[in-house]
Amino acid sequence: MAQAIVELKGVGKSFRSADGTARSVLEGVDFRLAEGEIVALLGQSGSGKSTLLRILAGLIGVDAGDVRYRGQPLFGPARGISMVFQSFALFPWLTVQQNVELGLEARGVAPAERSRRAEAAIDLIGLAGFEGALPRELSGGMRQRVGIARALVVEPEVLLMDEAFSALDVLTGERLREDILDLWTTRTMPTKAILVVSHNIEEAVLMADRVLIFASDPGRVRFQLAVQLPRPRDPDSAEVRELVDEVYALMTVGTARAGRPTEEPAPLHLAERLPEADVGRMEGLLDMLAEEAFGGRADLPKLAEETELTDQELLPVTQALTLLGLTQLADGDLHLTPLGRRYVEGAHTLRQEIFGQQLLAHVPLAAHIRHSLEQEPTGELAEEPFLRLLSESLDAAEAERVLRTAIEWGRYGEVYEYNYNTGLIHLPEGQADGDEAAL
Repeated sequence: MAQAIVELKGVGKSFRSADGTARSVLEGVDFRLAEGEIVALLGQSGSGKSTLLRILAGLIGVDAGDVRYRGQPLFGPARGISMVFQSFALFPWLTVQQNVELGLEARGVAPAERSRRAEAAIDLIGLAGFEGALPRELSGGMRQRVGIARALVVEPEVLLMDEAFSALDVLTGERLREDILDLWTTRTMPTKAILVVSHNIEEAVLMADRVLIFASDPGRVRFQLAVQLPRPRDPDSAEVRELVDEVYALMTVGTARAGRPTEEPAPLHLAERLPEADVGRMEGLLDMLAEEAFGGRADLPKLAEETELTDQELLPVTQALTLLGLTQLADGDLHLTPLGRRYVEGAHTLRQEIFGQQLLAHVPLAAHIRHSLEQEPTGELAEEPFLRLLSESLDAAEAERVLRTAIEWGRYGEVYEYNYNTGLIHLPEGQADGDEAAL
């Protein structure tokens, strides 16, 4: 077994919620990054992947467990670890050369040596000739190359990449990923290990020697898959497609109640995350599944291709549909349930009725909002109490997103309405003043 560069044992991390209570982000995380390997980390938004990366970089500490770099406790930024961010994070008033030199300057490297090493890194990443350019004069792909050059110029043992290609268009991201892999396989770059956080399943399979799948609330390693294919890997080969299918299957195990009877999807907890899925996409996916070409069943990679949705967009939609009992996830395939078939074949009013019934049955937050409105003489309430409730277990931004999702779903299912001018949630017209007629 190759020597570990970075190792985590039993790591836990919590942050304070708005009301001061601790919210666990990571719990019991065991992780080992060894020399000579690329590891990809996949998981839903909010699962703690970026927090883990920042712990590995020494940017934040842990509340529990042990973090070691080369066998020594890690209490701050390690000189041998660099990070590439999704947002480029360049200083707009500095040239390419100056941006790349920053890390060396912070380490007290002499100007002549800084210049030499920065020029070498810029040339290595394919930007020779652009040393004097400002970030605004570069394309997105070129700006990300500057970020990578800045990370590589300090000759790190470990390169951490946090969604490094996701802000780029597909072709630019693929080209940059291939260039990084070429530098890795030819041993042109000094880096001995790479950890890639991604939402792109195919990207993970094409790059990594191991794929780790993170669970949420709190974040922890749920599955691990070895990828033993030689590089370069053909994305259209049977071996790669089989692994992509396997990762999709692992990503959906235990999410959205996969594998349970389709008639009885298990409900969430009251303040649990809702999948980030809008109703339009949910209906579009159901309609596509019902088409003759699919016959009520499709594997997720095929759906991603047909819908042109990213994995980050597709998986929450499938989880939402399965949560509502309209589909079932099994082994990476999405199946239309009998209720889902009835939904697709129904008129708009029937669709709304089914959606509302399933929402109240399987999303406790929606049921709680509806019940609270029914107990209120005016049939309306401000959104703030529900935000405070969610903030007990979610951060402020995620609490806001979850409530927005619940409101959108509830409006479509005619469970309640929302006034965007006043911020008030209220019963649908004709259902106030104690009218609790069944939906």
